Amino acid sequence: MEKSLENILVFVTNIKTETDKQKIMSPLDKNPAVLEWNIDQEDIDCVLRIVSETLSEEQIITLLNLHDFECKPLQ
Repeated sequence: MEKSLENILVFVTNIKTETDKQKIMSPLDKNPAVLEWNIDQEDIDCVLRIVSETLSEEQIITLLNLHDFECKPLQ
């Protein structure tokens, strides 16, 4: 499947540690609308990239907020 840019959502988060990553891994992996995801914990903004054809930025933000993480679209 070819990934188009409109299907890649990019966020600034506070997912800084491996423990943080483990907390969000299951909700993202189990969500069928999330085709692919990764987080750059080396980046100062802990950038989260999600590939999804159906999820909105708001839905991702809500999901991360439910797990006590901050998340906002990367400008």
